[in-house]
Amino acid sequence: MMPLDYDILRFLWWALLGILLIGFAVLDGYDLGTAMLLPFVGETDAERRQVRETVEANWEGHQVWLILGGGAAFAAWPPLYAASFSGFYIAMLLVLVTLILRPVGFTFRDKIAEPRWRNSWDWALAISGFVPSLVFGVAFGNLLQGVPFSFDADLRLDYTGGFFGLLNPFALLSGLVSVAMLATQGGTWLALKTDGAVAERATRIASVAGLVAAGLFVLGGMWIAFGIDGYAISGTISHTGPSNPLGKTVVRAQGAWLDVYTIHRLLALAPLLGFAMPLAASLLVARRAHLSAFIASSLGIAGIIATAGISMFPFLLPSSTHPEVSLTVWDSSSSQLTLFIMLIAVLLFLPIVLFYTGWALRVMRGPVRLADVEHSEDRY
Repeated sequence: MMPLDYDILRFLWWALLGILLIGFAVLDGYDLGTAMLLPFVGETDAERRQVRETVEANWEGHQVWLILGGGAAFAAWPPLYAASFSGFYIAMLLVLVTLILRPVGFTFRDKIAEPRWRNSWDWALAISGFVPSLVFGVAFGNLLQGVPFSFDADLRLDYTGGFFGLLNPFALLSGLVSVAMLATQGGTWLALKTDGAVAERATRIASVAGLVAAGLFVLGGMWIAFGIDGYAISGTISHTGPSNPLGKTVVRAQGAWLDVYTIHRLLALAPLLGFAMPLAASLLVARRAHLSAFIASSLGIAGIIATAGISMFPFLLPSSTHPEVSLTVWDSSSSQLTLFIMLIAVLLFLPIVLFYTGWALRVMRGPVRLADVEHSEDRY
């Protein structure tokens, strides 16, 4: 006899997956945003080293959140993992290749003092920040529209889409929301962690990026309300039965993704945060309240991601071609025993990850000053 019911475990794992995604977006988000802004906030070689040193000590540890998120999707929602990685295979490979540029760039950039060599690696690092930020947003945009896949009677997956089909207008808008969101995160981080000209340029960029993120988020919300169909389960679906995505009826309707906010109005706090916090970050960073701006930007990221997850609940991956086989929280999870064992593991190890992350950030607290970077130039 399990101490937790199957429906509670399924819901908890849905919430945990969201927490892991938010943790990755907030922590690795400022790494990606910093890399993205590197060529624009640093004009001299010393300034670009100053920018890189704000993230070099911690960025590898932040990858744990991406690994945890992928592992959770694989173990808790196997059909979700299979369908998404089949549909987004080329996009995920593109993300992987560009993420590989980051450690390579950090390692090899300063091995040769030739300016063109260093400038090339600086732009490679910028690409390693921009491309994943864009692709992650494009992926969310496609989730909200539905992905062309189906299952046969034996639950064998058939995906009928292609890479360029993912690059539709709404998905690209979602990608731009993600880029602006993480540019705000990177800009507020650099404004907090640097001084001099780099901090001034980062402040200007973050103040603009926050406004853009809020504006694009509102545009995306209007598009969801009036431009694309949402999904809803018709009738009832068992919350405790065995996982089988073939046993339900799903309808598509304009504005269906917004129905949850009329039923549970308190949930509207998520889109409110997604809109208001980037604006707050823009205003705060312009007033030199850098720590408050970074916190506001982080809350904005949480609000934007939570908005997508809450709007889609209980759907994890809707099917645009066969809505009835869409994957939901209630019919695509692992077994009750598997979810319970995984929950125990998370309760044991997630606090360790949180403690280590907090400890590492505390050890590396304080600004990276340009004078200190220039003083250590003889080491390069």
